[in-house]
Amino acid sequence: MQIKAKTDAFIKARVMKGYSQRELARHSGLSHAYISLLERSIKSVGPSTAKRLSEVLEMELEELFQINIA
Repeated sequence: MQIKAKTDAFIKARVMKGYSQRELARHSGLSHAYISLLERSIKSVGPSTAKRLSEVLEMELEELFQINIA
């Protein structure tokens, strides 16, 4: 299974929440570099990280992430 951020939706959710990448990193317990890689769909995330980010951004997991089961 591979979970990648839907770039436009993820960035929009972060901006609508009023967070910079660094602020989102701080609130989610992740690094700023990791958030940057997620937003560019370079890095995939695990299920627990995707859930944590969706909770911090107050959005449904399916709205923010593309889940590929292969």
